Amino acid sequence: MKYLKSKKYDTKFIRENMMGPNSIKILEELMNEVNLKSDMRVLDLGCGRGLTSIFLAKEFGVQVFAADLWISATDNYNRFKKLELENSIIPIHSDATKLPFADEYFDAVISVDAYHYFGSNNQYFDSYLAPLIKKGGTIAIGIPGMKKEIIGEVPEEMKPYWPEEALATWNSCNWWKKIFEQSENIDICSIKEMIGFKEPWNDWLACENEFAIGDRAMLKADGGRYMNLISIIGKKK
Repeated sequence: MKYLKSKKYDTKFIRENMMGPNSIKILEELMNEVNLKSDMRVLDLGCGRGLTSIFLAKEFGVQVFAADLWISATDNYNRFKKLELENSIIPIHSDATKLPFADEYFDAVISVDAYHYFGSNNQYFDSYLAPLIKKGGTIAIGIPGMKKEIIGEVPEEMKPYWPEEALATWNSCNWWKKIFEQSENIDICSIKEMIGFKEPWNDWLACENEFAIGDRAMLKADGGRYMNLISIIGKKK
């Protein structure tokens, strides 16, 4: 990946607002398989500090609803105003199971480095998200995962870095395929390992953020053997 769009953005601003592997680079790869038009209404689910919302608004001209539980709507609104995007992005503070929107409101739902926190089960999509998406609407998800399921004993070198809650949400492409195959409301176009892994993660590890610093040893121990990034693209039935 050359990340031609992502590299236009200010490095200092991106590093100040990252909360994990570089979300706009993950999003740029996702968008290679998604066709967004400027008249669309898009839910950015689990937007964090709004980097992906900014990217969607600037690169595709869509109206973005930036929803997150951990970051306040006011914090994100102030960030969007500084970039003169306050009329393009609507910040929402909301739990992913309590989204305050009408049925069939969105043309697309995008979720980067977030869906695994609330969607790692076979109930979430049908119960909470599918009703909000128009028929034929797009679902695009980019999440950290595993090349294969870690079943039973965790590799010795990874035990210091993989807490139980991480292993409960980091799964393989095949695992996610089985989850979405149980849904009555989605046609899956593709579930696959993303091309980009090192660069989004290296951008995060370069941050002087306590969580990024803590992840440096984990990625070194992994050595490209276990972890990956997963792309999930689908359409609402």
